[in-house]
Order: sequence, then C-alpha cells, then structure tokens
Amino acid sequence: MNFLACDLGGTKVLLGIFKNDLNANSPNLILKKKYVSAEWNSIDLILEDFLKNKCKNITYPLSACFAVAGPISNNNAKIINLSWNISGNELKKKFKFKSCELVNDFAVQIYGIPFLKKSQYSSIQIGDHKAGPNKDLHAIVGAGTGLGIAKGIISGSKVKVLASEGGHAEYSPKSALEWELKNWLKNSLKVERVSCERIISGTGLSRIAEWRLSKPDAKNHPLQKDLKELKISDNLRKELPQKICNLSNQADPLMMQVQRMWLDSYASFLGDVALQELCFGGLWISGGTAPKHFINFKSGLFMKQFLDKGRLKDILKNIPINVILDEEFGLFSAACRAKMLLQIE
Repeated sequence: MNFLACDLGGTKVLLGIFKNDLNANSPNLILKKKYVSAEWNSIDLILEDFLKNKCKNITYPLSACFAVAGPISNNNAKIINLSWNISGNELKKKFKFKSCELVNDFAVQIYGIPFLKKSQYSSIQIGDHKAGPNKDLHAIVGAGTGLGIAKGIISGSKVKVLASEGGHAEYSPKSALEWELKNWLKNSLKVERVSCERIISGTGLSRIAEWRLSKPDAKNHPLQKDLKELKISDNLRKELPQKICNLSNQADPLMMQVQRMWLDSYASFLGDVALQELCFGGLWISGGTAPKHFINFKSGLFMKQFLDKGRLKDILKNIPINVILDEEFGLFSAACRAKMLLQIE
C-alpha cells in the first residue's frame, strides 16, 4: 500500500509517496518532489502535477497527510502568505483518497517519533524515562523560521498529539545583556511584549545580531553592509543567520557573542519546557536549526544553561534529550500519520 505525505509551507511544498513494507516499521520513501509555493495558485494544481506526471508508474496512494504551516480547524487551513484555503475533505473527494488529514506542521512531528530510525536522531542526554510519572509524554521544540512546540502521549502504537503555541510565551531575560536586548527589541519592533520566538528562531538570531551591531564598537563590522540591505528588502533576513554562524565559526568575536546569546536563550527555554511538561518520554529538539547546531547542543555550556533551574536541576537530568538530524522529518512524520490513517480505515 502506498500513501502520500506533504510538508506544506509558505516557501515550498515537499511531496512524497511512501510505501508500507511488511518487514519495516518505518514508512519507506518511493519518490519525492519539491515545488516552489509562489509559482502555483493552489495545492490542488500541485497535486495534479505530482500525481499525474510524477506518479504514473506506481500504485496510487490510498491515504494522505498534509503537514501545514498554520492552525488547523475542522480539517481546514488557510496559508496566509499564499492566500490558499485548503480543505482536507475536499482534497479527499477530489483525489479519491480513502483518508486525508491536515495537521499543523509542527504537531505532526509527534507522529514520527515512534518510527524514527537511529540515523535520523542523536541523543545528547540519556536520562531515565522511568524516573518520572509521565513516561509516555514527549515534547518537541524546534527553532526555524519561528519557534514551534508540540507534545504528545505515545503508548505503544497509540499516539495522541497535543498542539501548543508555547513559542509565543514571554521572553524572560536572565542577564543584564539579555534585558538590554529585550528592551532594544521592544523599541525596534514597536511592541509592548517580546515573545520567546522573537529571540529563539532564525529570525531571532538575526535580530540579536542587529542589536549587537548597533553598538559603537561594531560600526566597521562586515555585516553592516547586510544591515543596510535589510532596510531595502526584509527577505534578506533569511540569509543572515547562516552568515552569522559562518562568522562565528571563523572566530569573529561579535558574532560568537551573538550566537552564544542565542544558544543560551534556547537552552534556558528548553529547560522551562521540560519543567512544564515533565516529558520523561523524551524532549526532542527539531526544526531547521537542529542539524546545524548539533555540536553546540552537545556542549557543556548549552547543557549548563538547560540545567540551570535551581532546586529542580536533578529532575532535568533524568529527562532524555534527543536532536532530530533528519532535515525532512516533517515529511517523514506526515507519512507516518498517513500510514496510521490507513490502519484506522
């Protein structure tokens, strides 16, 4: 049996056909194709092209799961950046799927956890899932374009997904520099509050760099040219995080400080999530930045910030922490859910 998975975002649409092998627990990819979202007027047209032109010589998929970058209501979603309205029920009818479900693109990742292969993740803290009461509770956090959070209860083959908007919780500075950064962001963005996502995301990393480069000692820094270009086109902000990381890896002192502040905030936030959820099943670090910062996540400085929760430090030592290394984990997780839908049917 074949099934279709889709990772649908404002920038790209990644489609894949997977099959269910009798001797494999995880779904196996047969073929995939990436589409540029802005080049198409609807997901229907993309699906027509994919299913008719790319899937001619394979068995038609029986079920489908779409991981959608946005909130889901009654199997419907609206992609604001594209002005797309998507209905899972209409897609099911039009493309003759037995099942078709829309799931938030971050919440869907909970479905992928039970089917992960060892090559798709790595542990940075073994922990002891038997040490706490919530041994079936998992939480996943990921910094990418934004800051996503989801949690779920995984008991054998049963998975219950619980969506979250915890990335928009209030950012809490822990140092004088972080307090200065928060106030600078409030003035720069003209907002009354600063969410964690404003700091702990790819965009957040670029904002931290802007703040640091606004100081007198940074007036001759090579990234000043990039800041001027940002005022012309905010789209260039997507390219800035990689430049910051490259300079940090080349021992640029200012960008090393920027990256360190970002990592410290991320580690502290992860510690807060772990305390809130007591996710003894596992805390999973995902998102576009995860594979790129894996070495940093394993560092003693990162783990020190994660464990810096006073009297509750010992609780955090027992929570397993894993980093998702698969950059297409969203598509994989959607395939896992599509497989489950077939079993439900």
